[in-house]
Amino acid sequence: MTDPATHLESDDAAVEDAYRRLAGYVGGGEDPTDPADVLAMQMVVRIEKADPPDRTELLAAAGRAVALLCLDDRTGGDGPWAEPMHEWCDARIRKIARRARGAQWAAAQEVWGVTASEGDAQARAFVPGRVGDVDRRISRLQIGGTEVEGDIRTDVPDSGVCLWINPTLDMTVGKMAAQVGHGAMLAVKLMSLDYTRDWRNAGCPLAVRAASAARWSDLLTADAQGRAIAVRDAGFTEIAPGSVTVIAEVLGE
Repeated sequence: MTDPATHLESDDAAVEDAYRRLAGYVGGGEDPTDPADVLAMQMVVRIEKADPPDRTELLAAAGRAVALLCLDDRTGGDGPWAEPMHEWCDARIRKIARRARGAQWAAAQEVWGVTASEGDAQARAFVPGRVGDVDRRISRLQIGGTEVEGDIRTDVPDSGVCLWINPTLDMTVGKMAAQVGHGAMLAVKLMSLDYTRDWRNAGCPLAVRAASAARWSDLLTADAQGRAIAVRDAGFTEIAPGSVTVIAEVLGE
């Protein structure tokens, strides 16, 4: 298990490989004929029944877990995660978020992936693969039931990566976790290699915020101008195809 709460040392060549994969990502690959061959990144958010996490912190942990997995040394060069990451990024990007607690959460730590923490919240992202081959310790986890109480913060951070959530969409926490994960990946397109390396070594700190209507309008303009980058959902679950769910911004870059 990897907990990015502390500084991480990086293999410069591996991080450069991972950076170039994300910076060059365009997506949009065709789906295979057999649904079992669809490639997806599984994600698990930890929601203990007796002590559920803060909603904003849980979403931030989910975004960090995806970013750290995508920039992990093992995804570069001839690392063991390089080929699965290449194949997934060349296909139609999919993420599937599930809920775990207690022994389920402990078992999930044994499956290839990266765990991130934010405050008291935790989430884990797993190396992508065929949906027909998902490890039983993950596939048995519930996709629904990811709701936690509380509002998402709305204050504007002073600097760093911020993932802004569309204020007009009604999404479950699980859906939002997948969307901020995608936003954390796309945010790398707004970074230089040196910034990305420093960000990764610091544990991919980021903020998740709910945008006001005015802020969202400004962010859509920034996306059109290349100063921010939007996540456009394929519409497989919950919302209409093409909906902009999250916009990533790197403040001060």
